[in-house]
Amino acid sequence: MRIRATVAAVSGALAISAFVAPAAHAAGSTTLDVTFSSVKVNSGKAVVVPATGSVKFSITYKVTHAASLKSSDFDTIPVIYHGSDIKSSEYGVAPSDLPTCTDTSSTVESCKATLSASHKDMVNSIAGTWQAGAIAFDKDGNPTFGNSLGKVSVQRLSKLTVNAAPEPVKKGKTITVTGSLTRANWDAAKYSGYGSQSVKLQFRKKGSSTYTTLKTIKSSSTGALKTTTTATVDGYYRYSFAGTSTTPAVSATGDYVDVQ
Repeated sequence: MRIRATVAAVSGALAISAFVAPAAHAAGSTTLDVTFSSVKVNSGKAVVVPATGSVKFSITYKVTHAASLKSSDFDTIPVIYHGSDIKSSEYGVAPSDLPTCTDTSSTVESCKATLSASHKDMVNSIAGTWQAGAIAFDKDGNPTFGNSLGKVSVQRLSKLTVNAAPEPVKKGKTITVTGSLTRANWDAAKYSGYGSQSVKLQFRKKGSSTYTTLKTIKSSSTGALKTTTTATVDGYYRYSFAGTSTTPAVSATGDYVDVQ
């Protein structure tokens, strides 16, 4: 879901009713004596969102509360968000259901939740570094925010193609290698060319498992790739992109060329 600052000011970012189960109201406080730690998003890997559809990922974290509180006195939810704090963030992702939590001591519990990030939650300009956070709700729905609990990389899924021709080719002749580097365009729900990016042309000899870089070229303004090389032995050609802060690394599947 997208976090929008359009609900009651008491929550600031999230519709409390969507996360706090109906219950008899306990004597609550607008600030719970609760802290969050050991937050890990997607096992430490980037959250890579496609141009259409969604991607699921996990968040694990620990909750420490005052001895005067019981775990049944409050609920928590983890979030990832873009901006300086949860309350003012326009974009973020939160779980649809409450996390699964296990008491590890009288004042500590370990929690885990599954989140789903969709291209519908995103705009291109917010790809990059996000923050992990969490919110504790008392039974009256009053939130306590845990901001800046760790950095999260949210990236636009990348794709890379290659075609080496002619096939077959005589030894010593020129091979033309074309391809395209694209990435998720969340605004348009499609893949668009990623221009002016350094991309390596690599070769793997038949029977080998290792690619060697032949040269580095730049993608055109539309993400197109084109260069030439000399045919020497049978093998596979591919393009490889190292990635950026907003876009993950990707390598094309090698295209085999028979040299005669």
